[in-house]
Amino acid sequence: MQTVLNPNSTPSVTIDPGSGFCFGVVYAIEMAEEALEKRGYLYCLGDIVHNDAEVYRLRKKGLISITHEEFATLENETVLIRAHGEPPSTYQLAITNNIKLIDATCPVVLKLQNRIKKSFDNKENIFIIGKKGHAEVTGLIGQAENRGVVFSDISELELDKLPEEITVYSQTTKNKARFYEITKSLTEKGFRVNAHDTICTQVSDREKELRGFAVHYDVVIFVSGTKSSNGRVLFEVCKQTNPNTYFVSSPEEINPEWYRHATTLGICGATSTPMWLMEEVRSSILNKKLACV
Repeated sequence: MQTVLNPNSTPSVTIDPGSGFCFGVVYAIEMAEEALEKRGYLYCLGDIVHNDAEVYRLRKKGLISITHEEFATLENETVLIRAHGEPPSTYQLAITNNIKLIDATCPVVLKLQNRIKKSFDNKENIFIIGKKGHAEVTGLIGQAENRGVVFSDISELELDKLPEEITVYSQTTKNKARFYEITKSLTEKGFRVNAHDTICTQVSDREKELRGFAVHYDVVIFVSGTKSSNGRVLFEVCKQTNPNTYFVSSPEEINPEWYRHATTLGICGATSTPMWLMEEVRSSILNKKLACV
């Protein structure tokens, strides 16, 4: 474990070694950096990861985030598909506009896309537990030609209008316990539910690991981008385990009052949080602590 001790003996600061980018994000960033070395610039359809600090780092290397509207105006270019994946319409447009795609879709997301496509082709009623408008969810529902239902809570459904049998999938970064709570409730209400737990095991395992981490510290600083769905889920896991957990997206947001009387402090983050950013947070905490003791 990475531990740095304050010269004044408080607090000791430990970075969770299990935090940091998941393999899907690592894969996408490696592909981006490899292409940037060869080309000098590269378009990316949306932010490559939901972390502003990492997006800024790659922007300085030449990675240009573009919207879907901007993508539609490109021709004869090269564009990176990030780990979140894309709907079939994006690939069709790329063919039409002669756009070369560097496809960094996470293998877990790609497998889920294929499963939804198969279910849709089998004329199943597709329901996806996820955040409407989220990049991954847009790609998932696109496999069902946007005819499925996306929801995050059972209260959003018009139960009296639902078919008797439904097939339920999940956005890969959702809470596993919440998934089973929702599918159980639908079953208890009389629906035949074909439930598919498609939550990434790296994400679900992180929940257990973070509980074990957070319980050992007086204060926990959770580092994540504000747009990260995974970050919000994992922050709540830490907060439930240790009420003295605080969310920051950059070192500038740290308040020394949070840990003035702490003797141990843990730093952890989302699967979209770079390790280098957590190390900067650690340095800031130590410096600010020294300034106020």
